[in-house]
Amino acid sequence: MSSLAVASTGASGPAFVQGSSSSQVGSSCHLRRAANQLPAPSAEAGISQVTPLLGLGVGTAAILATSKRRGKNVQKSFVTACAFENELGVQAPVGFWDPAGLSADGSVENFKRRRQTEIKHGRIAMLATMGYITPEITGKFPGYLSPSAKLAFSDIPNGLAAISKVPSGGWAQILGYMAYCEISQDQSAGTPAADGDFGWKVLTAADPEEKTKKLAAEIANGRLAMMAIIGMFFQDGLTGSAWGDWANYTDSPLRAFENELGVQAPVGFWDPAGLSAD
Repeated sequence: MSSLAVASTGASGPAFVQGSSSSQVGSSCHLRRAANQLPAPSAEAGISQVTPLLGLGVGTAAILATSKRRGKNVQKSFVTACAFENELGVQAPVGFWDPAGLSADGSVENFKRRRQTEIKHGRIAMLATMGYITPEITGKFPGYLSPSAKLAFSDIPNGLAAISKVPSGGWAQILGYMAYCEISQDQSAGTPAADGDFGWKVLTAADPEEKTKKLAAEIANGRLAMMAIIGMFFQDGLTGSAWGDWANYTDSPLRAFENELGVQAPVGFWDPAGLSAD
């Protein structure tokens, strides 16, 4: 056993090469490449050196035979991660993260289509988030939203309640502008617009490294905004206003036990498993 351990240590030691990628996925890819490039054992090595390695090989083959199916899945995941490890959006500390396995097929075309959709939805979510926040801080525009209906901007509530207050003509304008943004430029695969470049370069940079940093920041902020706007929708829908107090959520099943012993600040009534939901 001692010679086998020494042989396995000696065989695996030179295979470690420092990866250039900051993510763990990148390091793993570099390790695999380095392992594939190891020189073959010298013919001058004695039988005493070869024998432990043969034993190691037999043991490894037996392990691989018992986990053939798992090995295929791991290899597929590994190859997929390596395929997209250097794309924008692969950021520390998570690295390449695809829990739903959407990129498991390794298709670059599908990956770019989903990236185009992610960037677009992220930008919309950032605008929507600011649309929730800004009126609460700065107030509404002066004047009338619809002079014919005598409807002032100040008459429009913030948040989801505005949906039923905006006239049909206003919604037609909103939908018309959305359609214009979609069809005004060619967004087919391979075009600048497919990568999110519509020619509006206010926040760009001439330095390639700085530009990459800003593009990565846009994706990260877009992801955060998508989570934020969904949270705002839920809070608005449950409390009745965009920044509603949770105390207004009178239908909450948590209220049945909010005055029981053990309900203490700052958590309050906490039942993440929903054991008291009935």
